[in-house]
Amino acid sequence: MTLGLSVDEVLTTTRTVRKRLDVTKPVSREVLEECLEIALQAPNGSNLNRWRWIIVDDPQMVARVAGEYRKAVNWSPDGPGGSDETGNAAAIYKRVERGEKILESSNALAEKFDAMPAIVVPLMRGRTDGLDVFNQSAMWGSIYPAVWSFCLAARERGLGTAWTTASCMREREVCEVLGIPMEKFTHIGLLPVAYYEGDSFREAWRKPLSEVLTWNSFEG
Repeated sequence: MTLGLSVDEVLTTTRTVRKRLDVTKPVSREVLEECLEIALQAPNGSNLNRWRWIIVDDPQMVARVAGEYRKAVNWSPDGPGGSDETGNAAAIYKRVERGEKILESSNALAEKFDAMPAIVVPLMRGRTDGLDVFNQSAMWGSIYPAVWSFCLAARERGLGTAWTTASCMREREVCEVLGIPMEKFTHIGLLPVAYYEGDSFREAWRKPLSEVLTWNSFEG
């Protein structure tokens, strides 16, 4: 079943959903495969279709993947965690617009990650290590459009997603859990998927176009 949203509504209200993900409702494989079929229509370099996808829905496997995610963000049931180059995610979030709310939301996601009905794991074939900008751009540009298309397709079906790359800090461990050959594929993040609580979503705060756009040459 789809919501019948317009293209503009899907594009402007597909949010990163963390706190409102409802882990009590199952998500069928049929609807997940439907979203992925749509995602695979996204453009990719030379139409080589070099991506691979894993959908984790076995509760024990979900818990194992969630364990690596929690280690990556230093989550603790006793309070907020976080990891970055300073070891203090909270300090970084304080420097960003609405940072404290994002930190609170991220911790809410970590808390229930192990109960997710499904986690989508996109894989990029090859490694970017040592590649020039052209080749790196071609690789990333051949997987991210499909990831976003999956999120849009899920939104139209009443599902929430949260694209998180924190697990990349434990890429080797995640790959070991899922049996991914790291010499052939790059783990680029996780997409927990669940139905969401509440009715809908609003447009998010963004800087006005006048602050980020210039014509014909760079200014700033």
